[in-house]
Amino acid sequence: MPHKRHRRDQVPGGSQRQLRVGELVRHALADMLARGDVHDPVIEGHLITVPEVRMSADLRLATIYVMPMGGRDAQAVVEAFERNKKFLRAEIAHRVNLKFAPDIRFRVDERFEEAERIDRLLQSPAVARDLKKETDDE
Repeated sequence: MPHKRHRRDQVPGGSQRQLRVGELVRHALADMLARGDVHDPVIEGHLITVPEVRMSADLRLATIYVMPMGGRDAQAVVEAFERNKKFLRAEIAHRVNLKFAPDIRFRVDERFEEAERIDRLLQSPAVARDLKKETDDE
């Protein structure tokens, strides 16, 4: 059976360099938010987490996942980040030493919603019934 090799840009989660640069960008943005450097009423009115930044293989595009605490007004927060994209890109370029400043885009982090959905499924009576059947069969 032939050994299948992964190309560097196909590695789940990205290469070590992509992960490292993504983490640097994440820390830079989180620091800006903590210091109040982004002057936008929507952003200032929310506590915002930046759980992940995914970099493209060539490090020229950063997809920044954001989530306001409680998940309220998530789309408005993303739109506020998009309005301030030019300023944020310049600040990130200043704080993270890269050959090129990555283009940035913002997305709502939906992992929390997915985790809640899975929890609700696991707590449902149908799943509890199926689990009870399995333990009775043993």
